[in-house]
Amino acid sequence: MELFSMLAVVLWLGNISFSVIDNENHVEVDSNEGLANAAKLLGCSVPQLVIALSTRKIQAGKENIVQRLTLTQAIDARDALAKSIYAHLFDWIVEQINHSLGTGRQRTRRSISILDIYGFESFNKNGFEQFCINYANERLQQHFNRHLFKLEQEEYLDDGIDWVSVEFVDNTDCLSLFEKKPLGLLSLLDEESTFPKATDLSFANKLKQHLSGNPGFKGEQDGAFKICHYAGEVSYDTTGFLEKNRDPLHTESIQLLFSCKSDLPKDFASVMIAYSQNKSSLSCHLLVDSQKQSVVNKFKAQLFKLMQQLENTSPHFIRCIQPNNKQRPRQFEHDLVLHQLKCCGVFEVVRISRAGYPTRMTHQQFAERYGFLLSHSVASQNPLSISVAVLQQFSIPPEMYQVGYTKLFLRTGQVAALENAKNRMLHGALRIQRNFRGLHTRREYYTLKKGATALQSFVRGEKARFRFDYLFKRWRAAVLIQKYTRRRLAATMFTDQLKNIVVLQSVMRGCLARKKFKCLQEEKESKVINSKVRRDVRNNISQVRLCHEMNGEYPRQPVVTELEGRVSKAEALLRDKEEENAMLKQQLEQYENKWSEYETKMKVMEEAWKKQLSSLQLSLVAAKKSLAADDMVTRAARTDTTPTHAQYDSEDTMSTGTHTP
Repeated sequence: MELFSMLAVVLWLGNISFSVIDNENHVEVDSNEGLANAAKLLGCSVPQLVIALSTRKIQAGKENIVQRLTLTQAIDARDALAKSIYAHLFDWIVEQINHSLGTGRQRTRRSISILDIYGFESFNKNGFEQFCINYANERLQQHFNRHLFKLEQEEYLDDGIDWVSVEFVDNTDCLSLFEKKPLGLLSLLDEESTFPKATDLSFANKLKQHLSGNPGFKGEQDGAFKICHYAGEVSYDTTGFLEKNRDPLHTESIQLLFSCKSDLPKDFASVMIAYSQNKSSLSCHLLVDSQKQSVVNKFKAQLFKLMQQLENTSPHFIRCIQPNNKQRPRQFEHDLVLHQLKCCGVFEVVRISRAGYPTRMTHQQFAERYGFLLSHSVASQNPLSISVAVLQQFSIPPEMYQVGYTKLFLRTGQVAALENAKNRMLHGALRIQRNFRGLHTRREYYTLKKGATALQSFVRGEKARFRFDYLFKRWRAAVLIQKYTRRRLAATMFTDQLKNIVVLQSVMRGCLARKKFKCLQEEKESKVINSKVRRDVRNNISQVRLCHEMNGEYPRQPVVTELEGRVSKAEALLRDKEEENAMLKQQLEQYENKWSEYETKMKVMEEAWKKQLSSLQLSLVAAKKSLAADDMVTRAARTDTTPTHAQYDSEDTMSTGTHTP
């Protein structure tokens, strides 16, 4: 925003006007929109800007006298302030751009710069600006001539080749007219600018007085003069030369910039007094020192600095030709174009290019670049002999090249044949290298592939063997665990079944024994009861008979009958008991038969279990033998040493206890 504000200040300063207030042509600043906007953008008050533009302080002894400016002086002061702001603003922008691009740092080694040079200006009225511009063009034209004409022809002569010098227009006399001391144009202008009472007319008369004998200078009437430039004669009007060369920026203007609120005007003021350490003290001595250098001297110093930079570079020139003065497309003015070509020295450049030798190389460079194209070896291996042999081999005519002391000079188009042959040779060499490198790379690839395959096979075999050993150990361990587990399970099952059978046998036998014992006891009891009943019956009968016999009486028939009935009942009961005993005997016999059958079945089952156990033991023995055989086969098949497997032996027989019920 400050940048655009300063640009607006320059524009608004141009709109400030002045009014004459007395007969001595003193002026005052008109109060208008331009004055208010310029003061606002600068950051100062309107009275400060008015004082800076319309008055000047003059130191007379120890007193300061304020003097009003005339109309011409006020306009010059206004324009000087605007030009100073614009110039410092331009320098500030360039500095910011260079800072952002990083120019001037250590890593900046190479650069490509583009210089848009001035064009020769010749108007109906040419002033101080055209004078400076055309002087700069003369200096740049001399650099162009020196680079394309003088240096090239001097190189031909120094290297000892046959060369006829091409004449061209040299502007050394014109530059001497400008820069000669103490009677050059620039020196006389600076000298006249130092006189307070000097005028533009007195400057013109001084030029006529001192330079009338110079062929490049022509004095004219009314303060005008002509200079014969490289591009032609240009007439200059000396009006304003001295004032523009002084281009004074008075103390009031610098104080005004210091008093502004914006930062950029303060920076511009500090630059104007050459970066004085005490910026607050604006002594007249510092201000006078900062203004000693005239515009022409500043311009000349900047131009010489530019020329020094150009001398340290490898320049390439682009000449822009204006087709017409009307700035219209597709219009071509022959006379204008021809004049520009003559002024720019293009015809001389074309003449030298056609007659000269644009391609030049040292003998060493030529031999290194094209020496390998020789189809046969040269006796002398020095670069000159090799270069000449290459040129003769390709049948290049002698008039198309010249051999100098240190360099070989070739005309236009002669290097093309050498470059074509070089390219063909390089392409052939590249093709051979490509095929050879391809073959070499393929061989290396196949070798690496074979080695990688062998390494992979070895690694994979080692990993497979290691994996096989690991799995084989696990398999043997699993088989061994299964063997002992199955053996343990079978033994546990057999023991449990045997215990269950023994318990069942003991229970069944105990039950049968108890039943048999009970039957025998009941039979015994029934026999005892029957014997007791019979004995009791007999005793009773005997007692009755004895009683009757003793009493001499016989028992009556009913009593005997009753007794007989009791006997018959007892006998019947006895028979029932006997029958019941017989049935119990039959049941006992049946139980004994069933028990014998059960024992037979248990014996058969025991024999079957024993057979199964023996078959399991036999299968375990066979498995162990097969494992041993597989282990022997594996060891025989393996090419490397494998870890020794631990052999696990197990009992092949299992002792079981039998319990006799």
